[in-house]
Amino acid sequence: MRNRSTIGAAIAVGAVTLLTSGCLSSGGDGGGGSNNTSNEIELMYGFTGNQDQVFQSVMKEWAGQNDVTIQFSPTPDFNSLINTRVQGNQLPDIAIFPQPGILRTMAERGVLSDVSEAVDMDDLEANMLPGAIEAGQGEDGTQYGILMSSNIKSVVYYPKAGAEQAGLTTPPATFDDLLSLSKTVAATGTTPWCFGIENGPGTGWPATDWVENLMLINYGSDVYNQWVQHEIPFNDPRVLEVLNQMEELLLAPGETNGGREAIASNNFQTAGNPMFDTPPGCYMYRQGNFLTQQGFFPDAVVDTLDDTVGVFPMPGTSADSSPVLGGGDLAGLFSGDNESAQKTLAYMASVDFQNKMAKELTSYLAPRSDVDPANYPSDTSRNFATIQNEATDWAFDGSDQMPGAVGSGSFWKEMTAWIAGEIDAQTALDNIEASWPAS
Repeated sequence: MRNRSTIGAAIAVGAVTLLTSGCLSSGGDGGGGSNNTSNEIELMYGFTGNQDQVFQSVMKEWAGQNDVTIQFSPTPDFNSLINTRVQGNQLPDIAIFPQPGILRTMAERGVLSDVSEAVDMDDLEANMLPGAIEAGQGEDGTQYGILMSSNIKSVVYYPKAGAEQAGLTTPPATFDDLLSLSKTVAATGTTPWCFGIENGPGTGWPATDWVENLMLINYGSDVYNQWVQHEIPFNDPRVLEVLNQMEELLLAPGETNGGREAIASNNFQTAGNPMFDTPPGCYMYRQGNFLTQQGFFPDAVVDTLDDTVGVFPMPGTSADSSPVLGGGDLAGLFSGDNESAQKTLAYMASVDFQNKMAKELTSYLAPRSDVDPANYPSDTSRNFATIQNEATDWAFDGSDQMPGAVGSGSFWKEMTAWIAGEIDAQTALDNIEASWPAS
């Protein structure tokens, strides 16, 4: 699941920004927010703050050179407002979707265009990370979206100051090595793992990323995607095996800072901070690459990131296996017959755009493997790119693709109850399976 840390507080501001932007034009001949000859287009998306500022700067430079005028409509309440806009036939020309599930819902409603004629698909197939193109496809295989940014959730952070003490001078090559390392550290009386899943109304989502990582590691993207799409039941025996692995790795006595009973009340944003205590309160924290932004690790750590924090990928079942769980933002086209909208979407898929974003935005990760590593501003961000680009298997965050009642409902709730010791693993999985919508 994506970073949901501060979205709720900004909803009202985002709604006002959108409603006063003057961008609520009705649909034109192409079904989108402008007619098919206009060079003025609306671009709607859900990120704000510094990411929005850098994005607008890069896009305005390109637009000024290509006779395109872009009306930017950022809103932190994107998921709700895009539905409202579609219901009222007030469509943007392009929208950037934070989850493929929302994009596919729009495709099923018939309001999105096939983007394959707007972009160079041969170029993308040669240079996008494995699985990235498929993330933007509908059930019929039509290409409705293109990843314009990516993120990874298979990162393990550790404090460089404690690396030797924890045996992390050489990262574990396999999942069995990681399990052995964890047990070795715990046997010394120190705590191997930091872990927290509290996030207000979003409590539980960090646990779903653990489940998804282990499903991908153990069974590969084919089985993983079948599970995500409910082609196999949520409570399949293989999922129970994954929860048993989590139990052994994270929930057993001595494995997690504060113990199992503290996980559900430990906020995920700061759960990794004890790594930087003296001595460290824990030595490893699995999270997404977004964790290096301001507001998560202590400011002093962020300011000296390359010197203070080490990272390694969640290892696979063998030394030559490196599966990566990821996510990203998908650009979708409402105005399929508008040349300016087509050009704009194609630019966001280009190596030029992604090189500039990597250079200007410290938290940006490009889904193209041909982006110049020198453009990433730190060793840590280059390590993220290496983890992503060297993936032997890649899959999109599962809960972001599941029906909302499950992906942001029962999955969060039941994982929280299981981790808190209120129910057993089988009951949690059975409850989630029972909650899956019938259609």
